[in-house]
Amino acid sequence: MAKLGFLGLGLMGYPMARNLLRAGHSVALWSNTAAKAVELAAESGGVACATPAEVARLADVVFLCVGDTAMVERVLLGKDGVVEGGRKGMVVVDASTISPSASCRIGETLTATGIDFLGAPVTGSTPGAINATLTFMVGGDENVFKAVLPLLEVMGKKLYYCGGPAMGLHAKLSQNLVLSNILQAFNEGIVLSTKAGVPPALMLDILSNSAAKCGLIEYKAPFVFRRDFTTNFSVKWMHKDIGLMLDSGEELSVPLPLTALTRQMFQAAISKGHGEEDICSTINVLEEYAHVQVKG
Repeated sequence: MAKLGFLGLGLMGYPMARNLLRAGHSVALWSNTAAKAVELAAESGGVACATPAEVARLADVVFLCVGDTAMVERVLLGKDGVVEGGRKGMVVVDASTISPSASCRIGETLTATGIDFLGAPVTGSTPGAINATLTFMVGGDENVFKAVLPLLEVMGKKLYYCGGPAMGLHAKLSQNLVLSNILQAFNEGIVLSTKAGVPPALMLDILSNSAAKCGLIEYKAPFVFRRDFTTNFSVKWMHKDIGLMLDSGEELSVPLPLTALTRQMFQAAISKGHGEEDICSTINVLEEYAHVQVKG
């Protein structure tokens, strides 16, 4: 039984922490919404803590999965953060998707105190977190990765060591770049074909049996057809990730013109009130412009 901590109990973090508890580990819990830590502790065991520093005092390995770069900096390096309760030899594994350059700076700060740090963003959305089938893309010291690998295997099915600091984040952002642009292409294509009179289910079948076949489209299209925008991965968080992609593109002198346009469409969806909904709800923007609704 390992002594673990988990910070951030949202759509992803809650089931990830629950899987660690179900595997028999001791897990100290903290969330910005304190009731979630209390709820999970009551449901599956573990200890609800008042601060990230308190979690760090109880754990040898601390995982976190929070919304953005500022949140990571706050819970790790801020007042009552992990750095205040941590100690030499502790490992911090950040499953959040944040700025690669900021992740490097955070890692350097923690390393200076003797705390090892891995950036380990995940993909698989809420179903993957619930079913322990997440994909981890890990950057940092390879020996530290090997040491925590058995713990990652409790939460994920595919575990990629991508190289040094922030390499996992670069891989995750590249993956989300392709995903978000494919989704935008699907939105445009299915709205166009529906407006022309092609039944959406027929169009999906054609796509699924052509060179345009795509797992993302096949998974998300049924949700669109039944107008179910229940959140697995929200528009606002993908919008945030696209911003990180563009920042990285600027830092690395890589033009990302298609991605820039996709981000504007996600911004339009947020402006229309869809920010908290699933990313497939972005189709509403084009549907409104075209005066058509894609339904099965």
